[in-house]
Amino acid sequence: MNSGQYPQAESSSQAAQSHVQYHLPYFTPVEIEQLSEKQRGKLSLSQEEKARQQACAFIDAVGAKTGFPRKTIATAQNLYHRFHLFFPRRSEPSYVDVSLAALSVSTKMHDTLKKPRELIITAYAIRSPELAARSKVAGELDIDPAIIDADRDRILGIERLMLEMICYNFTSRMPFPYVIKIGRAFKATKKLTKLAWRFSIDSFRTLINLQFPPHVIALGCIYLAALLSSFEQGTSPERPGYNNSHQIAATLGKPGEWEDQFQTQVQDLQEIAHTIIDLLIQVAQNPHASTSPSTPSSPHPNRISRSAMKPEPPPVPYKSDQLMRLKIVMREQEFPPKLRDSAASGDLPDAISLGKNEGTTRFLFVPPGIGEDEY
Repeated sequence: MNSGQYPQAESSSQAAQSHVQYHLPYFTPVEIEQLSEKQRGKLSLSQEEKARQQACAFIDAVGAKTGFPRKTIATAQNLYHRFHLFFPRRSEPSYVDVSLAALSVSTKMHDTLKKPRELIITAYAIRSPELAARSKVAGELDIDPAIIDADRDRILGIERLMLEMICYNFTSRMPFPYVIKIGRAFKATKKLTKLAWRFSIDSFRTLINLQFPPHVIALGCIYLAALLSSFEQGTSPERPGYNNSHQIAATLGKPGEWEDQFQTQVQDLQEIAHTIIDLLIQVAQNPHASTSPSTPSSPHPNRISRSAMKPEPPPVPYKSDQLMRLKIVMREQEFPPKLRDSAASGDLPDAISLGKNEGTTRFLFVPPGIGEDEY
C-alpha cells in the first residue's frame, strides 16, 4: 500500500528519491483506523492502548537488559505496531510472544543478533524477577528446556508471519540521526536537541512512525521540544550562534521555506506533536504505566543494572494540566488538516488480504497451539 507514502529526505532530493521504493509503506490515519478496528476484536480502544504500552514496555526492558542499541529496540516496537495492523490481538497477554518475535526480526535487520533462547530467558527474568533472584548463576534461570523449546517454536512461527508482513524488507531508517542534523540546521541548543531526541524515542510507543518518514518525525520532535521549552516560559538569554526555543517554535509553527527544504508541512508537525503530547499526558496521569528509559542513551552491552530487571518509571517533567493547556493553545492556532490520499472504506484488498494466500508462510507454518483464526 503506497497511498500514504512520503518522500524521504536526505542531504539532497536525489538521495531522497533513491530510498523511497525500498522503504516499508506508510499509512494514513484512516487506513490505520480501518486496519486496527479489524484486528481489535472485542477490545476497547483503551484496552488496545494498554496492551500496546505493555508491549512497548516489555520490548524496552528486554532490549535494555540484553544490551541492544536504541535502533534495535525502536525497530522492534515499530514491527509490533505494524504486525497488529494485519494480525488480530488475542484476549490473553500474548504481547510477550509477538514482542519477542519483533525483537528477533529487529536483531536481524540491524545485525545485533541474539539467539531466541537468550531472548526467552531474558524475558523470563524480567517477568519473574523472583526466579532470577533465586538463580545460582547470574543471568541464567533454571527453566525446563522443554518449555524454552516450546516458546522458541511459537516465537519462530510468529517471526515467519512478521517476515512475510514486511515482505522480507530489512530496510529500517530511524529518526535519531535526523534529530541531530535538523537540530544543527535550526541552530538549536544541545539541551533542546537532547529533549527532541528523547521525544523521538517516545514516538515509537505510538503509531506515528507508521504514518510519517523518520525525518518528519525528527522535525516534529524538535518542534514539540521547542514548544514545551517555551510554553509559559520567559524568553531565555540569547546565546551566540544558537536560536532559542521561542524562535524555533515560531518558525516551525507556521508555513515557510523550511517546508520545501525538509519535504513536509506544518500540519504534519502539529499532528506528531499532538500524538506525543497525548502520550505524555497519559504518563503524567499514570506514571507507573510509563515504560520508556529515563535517558536517551543506548544501553551498554556489558553493563546490566538492576533497574533492567524491573524497569522503574522515569520522572515526569511535565504536569498533565500544563500539557492540556498547551494542547488547547495549539488547537486554537493550528492550520486546517492536510488532505492525504487514503483508500476508502472497503477499498483495501491488498492490505487486508495480506497473509491469506494459500501459498504463503501463514498456511505453511502455524505455531503449535495457535489456530489460523487467531493469527
